[in-house]
Amino acid sequence: MTASNGLRLRIARGTRGMAAALVAAGLLTGTAGAQALKQYDSSGKAFWKNPPPDWFLGDETSAQKGLAPPANPALPASDEELAENLKAVKLPPGFTISVYASGVPEARQMAFGDKGTLFVGSFGATNVYAIVDQGGKKVVKTILKGLNMPTGVAFRDGALYVVAIDKIFRYDNIEANLDKPPEPVVVYDDMPSYVAHGWKYLTFDKDGWVYVPLGPPFNIGNPPSSVSQVRRVDLKTGAAEIVALGVRNSVGGDIDPRTGRYWFTENARDWMSDDIPSDKLNMISKVVEHFGYPYCHQGDMPDPKFAQGRTCAEFTPPVAKLGAHVAPLGMKFYTGSSFPAEYKNNIFIAEHGSWNRHKYQGGRIERVIVDPDGKNAKMETFASGWLKGDRDYTGRPADILVAPDGALLVADDWAGAIYRIAYTK
Repeated sequence: MTASNGLRLRIARGTRGMAAALVAAGLLTGTAGAQALKQYDSSGKAFWKNPPPDWFLGDETSAQKGLAPPANPALPASDEELAENLKAVKLPPGFTISVYASGVPEARQMAFGDKGTLFVGSFGATNVYAIVDQGGKKVVKTILKGLNMPTGVAFRDGALYVVAIDKIFRYDNIEANLDKPPEPVVVYDDMPSYVAHGWKYLTFDKDGWVYVPLGPPFNIGNPPSSVSQVRRVDLKTGAAEIVALGVRNSVGGDIDPRTGRYWFTENARDWMSDDIPSDKLNMISKVVEHFGYPYCHQGDMPDPKFAQGRTCAEFTPPVAKLGAHVAPLGMKFYTGSSFPAEYKNNIFIAEHGSWNRHKYQGGRIERVIVDPDGKNAKMETFASGWLKGDRDYTGRPADILVAPDGALLVADDWAGAIYRIAYTK
């Protein structure tokens, strides 16, 4: 096994490889108690030449010792399991949830093609899927295989764009060639190859530029200058600009239809406690805003080690605090017309759910009502029920997409499924 493949195996959260690596490292419950707290120091070149196998997990604390990401089920949930799971999902009156498609391993970002094909990226499965309607039945085709965490997908002008860690690929005229996709064109590759927090999300704006967040390759530390940022990229020319700094790990964003501004979710650091710091919803209101990482968390909490004399007043606070370790991923403004009028332009956020917490939270869909300037944010749970007890997931929402008919689609990378939430009252 090469060093890069070994690293990929060790940090692939949500895969069996990750679980195996954690067992070997003594980080899972039952073996961790006999070992010293895990720590690392990313300040020297030795770290970058020989990164530790558990660098994704960061510095353990005695209070949280042994916590580790849960491993995804080996296979997607069956149709029978999905039907049973959805019985527990709670929604506001008038809304219903159903299975749009099953058998979509580790489903992540979604995008609709011009002809109604639903394209879906994946996390550790290395695949990109196309979901098509055949005689009223949704059929899942695996159209691309062997990519490096192709979590982010987007569609524009007849082409599918896929981001796989350090490259963005374009597949032209893809809907006419689902059974034999064309050779990809690399349209942007000025991104580091770090796998940890290297999985990405793509958001096109009205000008045809794409927003791409780049996370740092660790839990907390002084990041290299090429990461902890959001870039805006012209995929036709390769031109790029940095539009935000101080961003830890963002895997979701959308353009506000009211203003054209980019909003994004952000996962805060781990290993402080079960209850701090809070994950965030952010808005970029001016070019090259700094959102605090690694100096300040949740807008008002200096990092105990990395504040380095900086104050939180120097940085842009979040629009909303979402809660500790809820892991907000994909998000979308509601631009459809089938939901009640009060839902127009609300934000729906897929919360993937905790791992660095003794009692998990998240694993749900949150609704945020907020003014165009980011003021007066109000948050409420829109869909819940995928988390049973303290630490048992039946599903983990990973992305949101507004369907052409106004329904919401939800990607679940834990159960390997896409759900459809509709208003029927």
